[in-house]
Amino acid sequence: MFKKLIILLIITTSLYPVDKTGTTAAKFLSIGAGAKAVSMGGAFTSIANDPSAMYWNPAGIATLKSNALLVNHTNWLADISYDYVGVVIQTTPSTTLGVNLTAITMGEMEITRYDNENTGETFKAASWAFGVTFATRLTDRFSIGFNGKLLREIIANESASGIAMDVGTLFDTPFGFRLGASISNFGPKMQMDGPDLLYPINLLPNMHGDNESVVGEIDTDKFDLPLILRVGVSDDITVGNIGRITWAIDANHPNDNTEYINVGIEIALLNEMVFIRGGSKGIYMKDREEDYTVGLGINYPISGISDLTIDYAFELMNHLGNVHKFTLGISF
Repeated sequence: MFKKLIILLIITTSLYPVDKTGTTAAKFLSIGAGAKAVSMGGAFTSIANDPSAMYWNPAGIATLKSNALLVNHTNWLADISYDYVGVVIQTTPSTTLGVNLTAITMGEMEITRYDNENTGETFKAASWAFGVTFATRLTDRFSIGFNGKLLREIIANESASGIAMDVGTLFDTPFGFRLGASISNFGPKMQMDGPDLLYPINLLPNMHGDNESVVGEIDTDKFDLPLILRVGVSDDITVGNIGRITWAIDANHPNDNTEYINVGIEIALLNEMVFIRGGSKGIYMKDREEDYTVGLGINYPISGISDLTIDYAFELMNHLGNVHKFTLGISF
């Protein structure tokens, strides 16, 4: 049965090959949230057991046993900061609500123009997404979740706004393993707009008496959001009194790149207090940039708080430099 599931995931990634790299807006939505998920190679669709599930598979927050807060900070590539904050509150025994914020920020950059590199002017760029999540357990084995979010990207005086929806399901099979599926970033196209796109034009430069103050506007293209379909399977292996081993495999079908597979493993030791993780991301992806991942985690009970977790992930990149990701989590 397991061999058939793995073969099905591999076949899924070989269908409909495309090469549309760099053709979507709000590409920051493709950066993985949470050090735990990232250290497992992003193979988290069928696990989704912390507030970062609102990014990977919103159905996962319905399986959490308590309220939770997760804060993730990453010094991303090229001095870019990536931050993710998620809060999950159980409203009924079967229903859970959550809110999440993703932000990409960077320092001011100098404006340069043709034949004038030292303008003394600066500009800023940033992207953010604010989401609200609803998830419910329809049965003791099956959960479904929805995450609606507002999107905004800003560069200099131009900006683009949009909305998107994520939908996910999670199924604990009678055979022990878990199945998860999600569709993320489903929404209308985004288009940049702003005052810098306005400029004066002279429609008839050779005619006297015409209006030389006509204002024109540069018409920018509309771009799709980075839609992605994820299908995952995972299972736990208990190793006597030593601990637990969890393996996971995700098949991913994005609209702006070739299909690929993520694989990950987590080893839990000392009664679920210490975690060792590893994985590989982007297997079979054309021009793969993200490669192997490793990470560590500590889960420490505190009086008055159910658990305090600290997670770290290291991403090995092929060309752009390596990434360190830190996450602080609190269950209450």
